[in-house]
Amino acid sequence: MSQMWSADTYERNARFVSDYGSVVLDLLAPRPGESVLDLGCGDGVLTEKIAVAGATVTGFDSSQSFVEAARARGIDARLGNGHQLRFEAEFDAVFSNAALHWMLEPDRVIAGVARALKPGGRFVAEFGGHGCVAAIQTALLAVHQLHGLTLPRVWYFPTPDEYGDLLRTAGFHVDYIALIPRPTPLPGEMVDWLATFRAGTDPALLAEAAELLRPVLCDSQGRWTADYMRLRFVAHLK
Repeated sequence: MSQMWSADTYERNARFVSDYGSVVLDLLAPRPGESVLDLGCGDGVLTEKIAVAGATVTGFDSSQSFVEAARARGIDARLGNGHQLRFEAEFDAVFSNAALHWMLEPDRVIAGVARALKPGGRFVAEFGGHGCVAAIQTALLAVHQLHGLTLPRVWYFPTPDEYGDLLRTAGFHVDYIALIPRPTPLPGEMVDWLATFRAGTDPALLAEAAELLRPVLCDSQGRWTADYMRLRFVAHLK
């Protein structure tokens, strides 16, 4: 199953993703004159902030809709697959927010990032970590099994030990890595979140999953919270 993205739908149902990303941007601390690759740049909201800091930034995303939205902000955004980065020692830093968990072959991604960085370059990112949306995944799995279906794997949620080992194997020194619980209030209904982040799934299945989740993720005022867990790290090439 390949995730399908719409910049318009993302703006409506998932703007909180880039809003929370400001913390990771602070860890990046881009400096004037630096060259930065934003891996999985989405619609370019955070990419634009990197540019405002004075860095020369390149956006990179697998979604044509997102690339077009980023380009509309004046960003040099490239369309491509994060497993197949073709850059060679071009960047002082690679930044990524809420994207790496969509890339299911992390060793290939990390190797591509290492090639893309100049010697001593840094890799700063946050993405879904072990236990992320555990309740949501359980509801989706239950509904698929009820109908005799297999739930397609679209997310990669590692532990800090697992991802740290991958970084070190690729030649990085891990400066900081942590798993951070982050319950996230949603702007609308759970079914809207599901339709955004499991696009391509039968809407009837998503509606069933949302109802299973109502007792645990919806409060008495009808407000939904997603059970996010984030893996955040800073690493640099040795």
